[in-house]
Amino acid sequence: MTTIEQSHFAIHAARPAVSARVVNLVAKLYRTWQNRRAVYRLGELSDTELADIGLRRSDLYVAIQTPFGADPTERLGVIAEARSMEVLARQVY
Repeated sequence: MTTIEQSHFAIHAARPAVSARVVNLVAKLYRTWQNRRAVYRLGELSDTELADIGLRRSDLYVAIQTPFGADPTERLGVIAEARSMEVLARQVY
């Protein structure tokens, strides 16, 4: 096999990897956009309903301040989990 033939195969092998990365990036951006919309919809809930899922209205503002590429629902999940751990710790004592 000559050098030219080897480089020809390397180019064809790289194409699926590049296209897969592009597809994954587009899918991630779409998912992030959907999750941002979900955070905005959470803002329509009452404070009581937010408290039922372990959130406060201020948590929504914190989550939406994340950069666009970051998923705000992940941040909300961390906040809600930390708050539930605080509640459990208070119940133990």
